[in-house]
Amino acid sequence: MSENGMDQQKRRSSIKPMIMMLIIVGIIFGFIFGYHAYKSYRNKKMMAARRPPPVTVTAIKVQYSMWQPQIKAVGGLRAVRGVDVTSEIAGLVRRIYFRSGETAFKGQALVQLNADSDIALLHSLEAAAQLARTVFERDKKQFAIQAVSRATLDADAADLKSKLAQAAQQKAIVAQKTIRAPFAGQLGISTINPGQYINPGNAVVTLQMLNPLYADFNLPQQQFSAIRKGQSVVAESDAYPRLKFTGTITSINPKVDPASRNVLVEATLRNPGHKLLPGMYVTVDINTGLPKRYITIPQTAVTYNPYGDTVFVITKSGKAPGGKPLLTVNQAFVATGPTRGDQVAILSGLTGGETVVTSGQMKLKNGMQVVINNSIQPGNNPAPTPPEE
Repeated sequence: MSENGMDQQKRRSSIKPMIMMLIIVGIIFGFIFGYHAYKSYRNKKMMAARRPPPVTVTAIKVQYSMWQPQIKAVGGLRAVRGVDVTSEIAGLVRRIYFRSGETAFKGQALVQLNADSDIALLHSLEAAAQLARTVFERDKKQFAIQAVSRATLDADAADLKSKLAQAAQQKAIVAQKTIRAPFAGQLGISTINPGQYINPGNAVVTLQMLNPLYADFNLPQQQFSAIRKGQSVVAESDAYPRLKFTGTITSINPKVDPASRNVLVEATLRNPGHKLLPGMYVTVDINTGLPKRYITIPQTAVTYNPYGDTVFVITKSGKAPGGKPLLTVNQAFVATGPTRGDQVAILSGLTGGETVVTSGQMKLKNGMQVVINNSIQPGNNPAPTPPEE
């Protein structure tokens, strides 16, 4: 055998072990990769088996709406003119001229006190004054012919003035025995009875002018620049949930309360039908500025946290075996603005067009699957009213 033949035989004998080694290495690596692939498949299958079922939530599509900026306040009602009618003088009630709840006109007699002795004294003083006048007129003629002195005439004039003053004083006392309405308004419930003795200052009946009414309310100083005299206001009372009472701001207190940093504002409200009464409280809305365009969502969609307000945004993440889209949620931080009824304005964090969860957030985490069921939706009314019973 030649030297070349021996070299070829040696090469063939060295290649066979290398091929066998490569085959064995390939089998080992194939086994390892196959095992890892099987393990990964099994883990995915186990994860899918352990994945919780989709959470049922309600959702709404985010959209823009126009808002009228408003200032809200709670105030109390006060009569433009209101008083507890009292007696200026002591006396015995002889007659009552009104019934509880009636409307009185200005100057109307309400109560008559016993004035017999006062009237008799008035007649006596008037007679004395008349006599003094007669004496003065006679002595005046006598003085013209120098029959009496100037001193006598002056004494007669002084006596006449004194008698007239006494009669006028007694006439005022008699007038005080008749208690009259100081202005037109609605009377309240009578607190006296005929035959009752009353002292000065005792209340007889309340008298209130019911149209218009004052509404007094406080606003924080940072809202002071948004209000002005003559600005329109709308008031509502829980006594009449569907009625609105319009008015205007008539006065702004020139002093801010240093304790609360609030300023007192007075508005005059029209009160047709006398539905509102002094002492009631009302909610006052004041329109400020031009309408603004905001992204609005129900307040229930926002989760308020110390580290920031968040909402859950629903996105499509594939298809379910039945062909329906898989819906998952992701938490997004938002900056909230003013509220209006059931709604809240979103200043940043949403761009419009997203679908956000409105209820059921307590069960959600990032990446969880959800199912939307809007058969019962939370409130999303900018001006909600109490349900009728």
